[in-house]
Amino acid sequence: MKITITKNGPYVVDAGVPLKEVDSVADRDGSVLAYKEQTDHGETSADTYLCRCGHSANKPFCDGHHAKIGFDGTETNDRTDYDKSAELIRGKAYDVLDKPELCATGRFCDVGIGFGNALRRADDADKQYVEHVGCTCPSGRLTLVDKHTGQKIEPELEKELYLVRDVPAEHLGPIYARGGIPVTGADGFQYEVRNRVTLCRCGESENRPFCDGTHLDCKHMEIE
Repeated sequence: MKITITKNGPYVVDAGVPLKEVDSVADRDGSVLAYKEQTDHGETSADTYLCRCGHSANKPFCDGHHAKIGFDGTETNDRTDYDKSAELIRGKAYDVLDKPELCATGRFCDVGIGFGNALRRADDADKQYVEHVGCTCPSGRLTLVDKHTGQKIEPELEKELYLVRDVPAEHLGPIYARGGIPVTGADGFQYEVRNRVTLCRCGESENRPFCDGTHLDCKHMEIE
C-alpha cells in the first residue's frame, strides 16, 4: 500500500486505500475544529490516479490536464528526516517538535488562545487543547513529546486518504495521508514514512510533494 509520484504527473495510489472527502469544520473565527466526512469513495482500485497539478476537471482524479498545461511537478522538498530538522519547543505539560515548512494551513492550532500560548500553560483545559492539536495537525508539522520519557506521541490512525475541502476558506485543500502510507518520489526516492502528512494537490507548493498552504491563493482550487 503506497503512493507513487509520477514525473510532472499525478499521484498513483495502490489498490485498497480508503479514499474520503472531508470538510473542514470551523468556529466563527475560521479556526478549524475537526474534519467531517462528506463522501466516501471506497477503496482505491489498482493504479488510481489522483490529480497533482490542480487543474483536472474531474478532481480529485487526474484527467490528463498536467500534460496540456505543461505542469512542472519537480519535487522541491529538502528530503531531510523530520527528527533531524524539527525544532524542539519546551512546554509546561508537553514538549513539541515543530517543522514550520510542513505547515498546510490546517488552522487547528489557531483555536482559542492558540497552540503556542496553550503550550506555555499547564491547566487542564490548555493541556487538553495541546493534546488535541498535537494529535490532529494533519501535516505532522507538530508532534507532541512526552516530557518524562522523550517519546513522541502519535494517534493510532488507519491507513486512509482524506481529500480536504477547506469549506471556511472556500478552497480545496491537500491530500491528508494518514496512518503511515509510504510515498515514493518520481526518481524512486523513498520519503520518510510518517503517521500524518499532507500532499500538495494544487501544483503550486514550494515544498512539493508536500502542501505549504499555497492552495488558499489558487483560483483553480476554489470550491465551486
